[in-house]
Amino acid sequence: MYDCKKCPGYCCSYPLIALDKRDVERLARHHGLGFEEARSAFTREAHGRKYVMKRKRDRHYGAICRFFDTEKRRCTIYTARPAVCRSFPGKGRCGYYDFLMFERRAQEDPDFVAVTTHR
Repeated sequence: MYDCKKCPGYCCSYPLIALDKRDVERLARHHGLGFEEARSAFTREAHGRKYVMKRKRDRHYGAICRFFDTEKRRCTIYTARPAVCRSFPGKGRCGYYDFLMFERRAQEDPDFVAVTTHR
């Protein structure tokens, strides 16, 4: 299995990181905010969902979760991360792992890591 600590944050770049009320409550507690403050600061409505994580610019993926440290390439709220992040990738592997393994085979280089740069 791929070590997620070596990943540049592929799953954090997904266009939709859906949250539920409990996730927003967890973020509020983590940041010492009330529910409405956290909802307003961290989420938006999109794709028919009441709570979707806000995003920020990222040099590799174009946009990424607002809580992702784009320099260290890691989550800044790991202990308060949403349920979808806690359960990812489930019982399988993430798509980045499969993409990375393909690239490593194609490049014939076991250490090759491809990161897309968006301009």
